[in-house]
Amino acid sequence: MLTSASTPIKSVAVVGAGLMGRRIAGVMARGGFRTVLTDANAEILPAALSDAQAMCSDVVELSTSADIADAVSGVDLVIEAIVENLEIKREVFKIMRASNAEAILATNSSVIPITAIASELADTSNCVGMHWWNPPDLIPIVEVIRGEGTSDAAMDLCFEALTRAGKLPVRVERDVPGFVGNRLQHALWREAIDLVASGVCDAETVDLVVRNTIGLRLAEMGPIENADYVGLDLTLAIHEQVLPSINSDPFPSAHLSELVAAGNLGAKSGSGFLEWPVGSREAAAARLSAHVSSQLSAQHHTD
Repeated sequence: MLTSASTPIKSVAVVGAGLMGRRIAGVMARGGFRTVLTDANAEILPAALSDAQAMCSDVVELSTSADIADAVSGVDLVIEAIVENLEIKREVFKIMRASNAEAILATNSSVIPITAIASELADTSNCVGMHWWNPPDLIPIVEVIRGEGTSDAAMDLCFEALTRAGKLPVRVERDVPGFVGNRLQHALWREAIDLVASGVCDAETVDLVVRNTIGLRLAEMGPIENADYVGLDLTLAIHEQVLPSINSDPFPSAHLSELVAAGNLGAKSGSGFLEWPVGSREAAAARLSAHVSSQLSAQHHTD
């Protein structure tokens, strides 16, 4: 267990052995951390362990436990990677803290504020957000989010551990829903959906335009740098013309709600904004993985 702010994290428990949790466990084990993976559904643990071990070229300290209390006891860091449900996360946080009074408790929530998840604990100084992006073994960024009670020591220890694991951690100093990446991503998605719903263009056109314009340059030049690059006077002039007509609804699109109510959930159901014939979801996943890998490889060659 951690004994002081200067003691580095050496052992990790990952709670939740789904597609995210097992890969997070693999990354941490590969990074040299003694890692244990647990899940409420013990039947998936053998396959999860196999998947995590496949990410590690060397012999690593990676195991599973069907008992969450046993998995969490004695480790320095616990990473929760379960269903995105506030009440369930709160209950799991209470179980984790009861099983380990000193460990840093991290949640992989992608949108729920950390303060809300840890709100029923007496002391939240060792509670942080640790948002990994899918696939977590490929996407470099991990957002480390400060809740209202999070200590500097907890932030620093997580930042250092993730760096040691080969990730690119970033500090999110205010606990807002969606943090940084998902706020940016879903602001784009809201406008994309509105363009389709309002008849400006079809769904295929939205994706075609994004992939072949801003998508080509975002990996190299982020929006803030791009604003400076083109000139803030031009950025201001464009905003004055465009922002008044951009969708600013504080609620989900009615068109999106209608699709979900009709059971048109996208790739998982075969139809959403687009049609998803059998095998197309797997093909899209493979295409995305290959693209991310090639981008990262290109970055490494130019570093």
